[in-house]
Amino acid sequence: MQICIVTGSSGLIGSESVMFFASKFDKVIGIDNNMRQVFFGENASTEWNTKRLVDSVPNFEHHAIDIRDNEALQKLFAQYGTNIKLVVHTAAQPSHDWAANDPIMDFTVNANGTLNLLEMNRKHCPEAVFIFTSTNKVYGDTPNYLPLVEKEKRWEIDEGHPYYKEGIDEHMSIDQTKHSLFGASKVAADVLVQEYGQYFGMKTGVFRGGCLTGPNHSGTQLHGFLSYLMKCAITGDKYTIFGYRGKQVRDNIHSWDLVNMFWHFYQNPRAGEVYNAGGGRHSNCSMAEAIEMCEAITGKPMNYEYSETNRIGDHIWWISDVSKFKAHYPEWTWKYNINDILVQIHENMSKR
Repeated sequence: MQICIVTGSSGLIGSESVMFFASKFDKVIGIDNNMRQVFFGENASTEWNTKRLVDSVPNFEHHAIDIRDNEALQKLFAQYGTNIKLVVHTAAQPSHDWAANDPIMDFTVNANGTLNLLEMNRKHCPEAVFIFTSTNKVYGDTPNYLPLVEKEKRWEIDEGHPYYKEGIDEHMSIDQTKHSLFGASKVAADVLVQEYGQYFGMKTGVFRGGCLTGPNHSGTQLHGFLSYLMKCAITGDKYTIFGYRGKQVRDNIHSWDLVNMFWHFYQNPRAGEVYNAGGGRHSNCSMAEAIEMCEAITGKPMNYEYSETNRIGDHIWWISDVSKFKAHYPEWTWKYNINDILVQIHENMSKR
């Protein structure tokens, strides 16, 4: 029997992973204890997604385990042992705003939880591929010191800069920068995953995501940019833009496109490899541009306000250079662009 384990299985990337890998493995085991509701409140609960997966994926098995609970993880991994061929680790405290409220919980979930899973992988299924969803926040606010130019609706990097064509690559330093406490805990996890590959020779891959998005996101004000924006566009709830005159730029990658990256890596894994993973020049937008797109899709004006206070450690301009991944896995490319993503989010929310 070939088994895939997915942590954070009821979240955006986790649930996409469950659906994607269900046809490729005999069994997919999900680990998710709805911590998103603890972090962001009842409206962020992922219970609806757990039920959807249990009801619709015949070979899916759900376990409400906290990744900080070593005893529970030990029991599960010992049960299946070397039958486990892939571990997709997406569980996390994902907000740099929230982390400042409880740094200990943030760190124990993001860093200690990742260490627990790496040790389970090493002890019980050392040949399994381990994939980690990191974040571009590991680069801290270094991107904000790039030569940026203010345009009518967005910030953009100077056309003469090496990052202009494809975006920011993996050579950007993660040192001497303000990460936010969330960014710091993800740096710790990121480096651990690299080290288990480099030191123990395990097949580990780190994917530093930009804005990860898609129709199954339970977006909130503190996390889930496009999902929460579209939710406000539909309901008329007030949306707050934090700083940079609403021209901050994000690249956005559809959850399916990211999980497809995982699939390519699984088929030809490397040890301790790191990739920037985002929409790149193919799929990106500023806050102002996203609002315009939401208004066009819903057919009504958005209710929003502007705050001069930007989020600590937030990026003014981020576009991921995915050239390294494409060089290693030339058959991969994006399937969805920013408009496709927003239309899907709108359609899915309208059905709920």
